[in-house]
Amino acid sequence: MSGAGERATGIDALLERVREGYERIEARAAYDAAQAGEVLLVDIRYAALRDRDGVIPGALVVERNELEWRLDPQGSHRAPEATSHDLRIVVICNEGYASSLATASLHQLGLHRATDLIGGFQAWKAAGLPVTS
Repeated sequence: MSGAGERATGIDALLERVREGYERIEARAAYDAAQAGEVLLVDIRYAALRDRDGVIPGALVVERNELEWRLDPQGSHRAPEATSHDLRIVVICNEGYASSLATASLHQLGLHRATDLIGGFQAWKAAGLPVTS
């Protein structure tokens, strides 16, 4: 709820604002960085989308509602891959919108090298990059 004199921010303006805080990455660059061991790919799509479209080999699958708990290097529920605040993370959703908001949240946790995939999983798939069923 907005206070007196505050204007509500629409989702488009919010996305623009959070994306100004980091450099997003294209599918091919994310693939190359993952192949070189330079990034952790994190797929936040829900199970029905993964079942329908497949998954990116080697990506860590973390449901969006668990993301912060699983990637916080100081958290008691962290994934083994969440080793440092300097970890370079590429968040992947279906089309590159929810991942931007998730990335902003990771930045608030101090994961300053987190970014998201422009166009999400659909851009990855369209680029002909590896996907498994």
